[in-house]
Amino acid sequence: MESCSYGDDYLRKRFAGKVAICTASTAGIGYATAERIAREGAKVVICSRRQEKVDAAVKKLRDQNLEVSGIVCHQAKKEDRQRLIDFTLATYGGIDLLFVSAGVNPFIGTMLSVTEKQWDKLFDVNIKSTFLIIRECVPYMIERGGGAIVTNSTWAAMYPELTRDLNGPYAVSKSAVHGLTKVLAAPLAHHNIRINCVAPGPIETDFLSGLVQQFYPGETKIPEAFQGLNILCRCGDPAECGAAVAFLLSNDASFMTGEILVVSGGLDFFSQSKL
Repeated sequence: MESCSYGDDYLRKRFAGKVAICTASTAGIGYATAERIAREGAKVVICSRRQEKVDAAVKKLRDQNLEVSGIVCHQAKKEDRQRLIDFTLATYGGIDLLFVSAGVNPFIGTMLSVTEKQWDKLFDVNIKSTFLIIRECVPYMIERGGGAIVTNSTWAAMYPELTRDLNGPYAVSKSAVHGLTKVLAAPLAHHNIRINCVAPGPIETDFLSGLVQQFYPGETKIPEAFQGLNILCRCGDPAECGAAVAFLLSNDASFMTGEILVVSGGLDFFSQSKL
């Protein structure tokens, strides 16, 4: 089956009239999602913790004639989240869509070796701030008659026990994101707001490169050992994950809420024999 192109009228207008916030979106999956939904008609606000990254990403997207604005935001800081929301409202007049992409992994190692400070950071960013920004955006979605939210997790959260000697604490924090997504589905449905979660497998991002560096110091490419962990025998491109997030945010996923969509190249049912 041929894939649709951006020349197709439907895709060019799938998010027409919609305003979206994408956090942690100056690179990787967050950026790819912002680019995808902006190409499909959304007005998008992107953000990250560094002004120079925001400026560079906004320029890159605007050079494609996309309606995008940006602001500095550390998702774990209340004042930054409020500034992000205020900026979005002042710039585009509302909020319809939210992709909560921010996440950290300050620890690599066995579960019992994680420090309290690292544990706190994992949960402050990956789960606490995810819940808070959702709660803070929801009233404005209600004003618009509803909307859609996507949280960002990881394949590892589906099987946290398999990553116990690698990034177990991170997987546990992202398991909580799965729980949050499912628990919020019912109350948000009363306001015509859907919430789903994307759980990426190995995607070629700076995040994955940092993980690889822990085991292959100085390696600039993703080793074949990582690429061979799924059925497709390769890492995914951020754009492939961005397409999945765009689907969940769109009306094409109108009968989906509280769901976890794994985007892993088949890692979820194949890798147990290899890890």
